[in-house]
Amino acid sequence: MQGASQEPEAQSQIADAVQGNWVDKYAPAWLRPYFRLSRFDRPIGTWLLLLPCWWALLLAMASTGQASWFDLWIFVGCAIGATLMRGAGCTWNDITDRDFDGAVERTRNRPLPAGDATVKQAVAWMGLQAGISLLVLLTFNWAAILLGVLSLVPVLVYPFAKRFTWWPQAFLGLAFNWGALLAWTAHTGSLGWPAVTLYLAGIVWTLFYDTIYAHQDTEDDALIGIKSTARLFGDQTPSWLMYFLMGSVVLMSIAALQSTADRSIFSMITVILGPWAFGWHLNWQLRRFNPDDSSLLIKLFRSNRDAGLLAVLFFAIALLL
Repeated sequence: MQGASQEPEAQSQIADAVQGNWVDKYAPAWLRPYFRLSRFDRPIGTWLLLLPCWWALLLAMASTGQASWFDLWIFVGCAIGATLMRGAGCTWNDITDRDFDGAVERTRNRPLPAGDATVKQAVAWMGLQAGISLLVLLTFNWAAILLGVLSLVPVLVYPFAKRFTWWPQAFLGLAFNWGALLAWTAHTGSLGWPAVTLYLAGIVWTLFYDTIYAHQDTEDDALIGIKSTARLFGDQTPSWLMYFLMGSVVLMSIAALQSTADRSIFSMITVILGPWAFGWHLNWQLRRFNPDDSSLLIKLFRSNRDAGLLAVLFFAIALLL
């Protein structure tokens, strides 16, 4: 696949990319537009897609009381799949939003509006990532494979949501937390209520963190007619963030208790610490939220990786008790 012909210095860094990221420093110039389409220079999205998978896998193992070497592959396979499918999804998003991105200050340097890649090249790159992800998916059981195929529906719809609803963050949540359903099923062989509850917790969490993220673009979004919860909530955003915080913690707690109902009291106590620690971190973000400070907004958004990892930590410890 041939990339753009521009030299490294002619390719502007993406506004919200991590400073000094490996793509800008080490990737060959011809690959950089593709890696930027996949957001490899902004890994937080991969974490946010991956963490619900790991939550669900750990809770599924707690629920069945069983662990095998294949669970290690599910753990790794979810990481590979999250990286590639997040990349494919972001590429699809950039294809559909290429005209809008050129009108927004934060996104005008993305590869398509900047001319660093063509639409045909982006489509080919998207297909390559999706194809490798399919190979990983095919190593799971048939129920998980079916869920993986169905996940394409919210992925395909999400980029258009901002055109017809004030709640595009909810559509992002539907897509980004699907892994909770898939990873649970990959371990157990069938979908269970704890996975569904955890999926709902993840959707509400997405409303929390992506509303924070969307406040970076409210002025540009208003000019070009893009809808978001940030614009919808306005000055009431802190109140809504508190609702989302409480909702995600309550739903995650229910999923955790559903998964450990047959385990020891020590396991149940430990597993419930996951949602509580997770909620503490969200509250820390909420207390620092300032919609007028773009640099702070992106830092708070990225910190959700740590919030999700806190839940992973306590869910993993609970397996040992």
